Amino acid sequence: MNAEHDWITTPVTADLLRGFLDLERTAHGLLPHRLPARARRQIPDDQLAMAEAQPSGVRLAFRTRATAIELDTLPTKRAYRGLPAPADGVYDLLVDGRLAAQATVAGGNVRMIDMAAQSVELREGPAGTARFTDLPAGDKDVEIWLPHTEITELIALRTDAPVEPAPDSGRRVWLHHGSSISHGSNTAHPTAIWPALAAAQGGVELVNLGFGGSALLDPFTARAMRDTPADLISLKIGINVVNTDAMRLRAFTPAVHGFLDTIREGHPTTPLLVVSPILCPVQEDTPGPLAPDFDGGTLRFKATGDPAERAAGRLTLNIIRDALARIVKQRAADDPNLHHLDGRDLYGETDYAELPLPDEVHPDPAGHRRIAENFARLAFGGGGPFTTETG
Repeated sequence: MNAEHDWITTPVTADLLRGFLDLERTAHGLLPHRLPARARRQIPDDQLAMAEAQPSGVRLAFRTRATAIELDTLPTKRAYRGLPAPADGVYDLLVDGRLAAQATVAGGNVRMIDMAAQSVELREGPAGTARFTDLPAGDKDVEIWLPHTEITELIALRTDAPVEPAPDSGRRVWLHHGSSISHGSNTAHPTAIWPALAAAQGGVELVNLGFGGSALLDPFTARAMRDTPADLISLKIGINVVNTDAMRLRAFTPAVHGFLDTIREGHPTTPLLVVSPILCPVQEDTPGPLAPDFDGGTLRFKATGDPAERAAGRLTLNIIRDALARIVKQRAADDPNLHHLDGRDLYGETDYAELPLPDEVHPDPAGHRRIAENFARLAFGGGGPFTTETG
């Protein structure tokens, strides 16, 4: 703690947080989750358990005159055996909606992942502090976006002026579900992930259920979305189903129907946009599973399936896109608020030529910006399914 200020400690409570579905009390503090406890009890693997606890899109939101802010946290970081340690996750501080400062927290726990052995080792470490100083004087709305790549236990919030929860913005709530690209893979800081950028452009409040490696049409995720208040809903479906080789076309089609049926139980008329995968050349016509390739010391991915098995129902991105377009067309006859968007309109061949995928699967920060710009134009823009225009 910096002793230069007369600090006020404010308990971190639900009314200071946005973008979460559940809060867990731990031995250290408060842990935001992006799936509720009931769903977490049904999680079948460590991948999703880690992903949903990484607070992509979760932020503190409050009003204050403070010019100095400290946030004590215990991060749990992810590292891969044989690769360089990742950079510390970034905390983005926004003042009145604009990025004003950034900080990191050193130390913390480390989850060491051995992809070859399919094992995880937890190495415990100390808590730390994200510090923000020299902020503008006067009343202001402050948001602190938590690192999208680190599980973050919130321990203490200190300021040099009183804090009160941010007032209701009155903006529509956008509930989004997707894969690691929606989670924010390969972006450097949390407000640079494409859903956050698109939400800012669309003037909406984001609840991001992008789960790295885990957009697999799980029924508990559909139930969580069904039970979450939202004005707008989008689903980015497909690439995880292909790259995990999780199902064949026979299972995929009713799984999509079931996912949509469940969401519609809680949101019968909410605008619902189904988005197929962006362009990913290694998976366009080659089935999964996807495998890591460490040649050259840089993590890249390659598809290992046999394209000849497509005739037997093995899935590729092109097959997924055709299936989603067909499903949405069929259902939209009775559901005028259901819409479809081809993911290649967000990132296609022209985009790939200009902004190639560094690891063959995930876009770089410029790619995230491109996806956000295209989504904002096609979804929030005039004539889009999320537009506010009226006839």
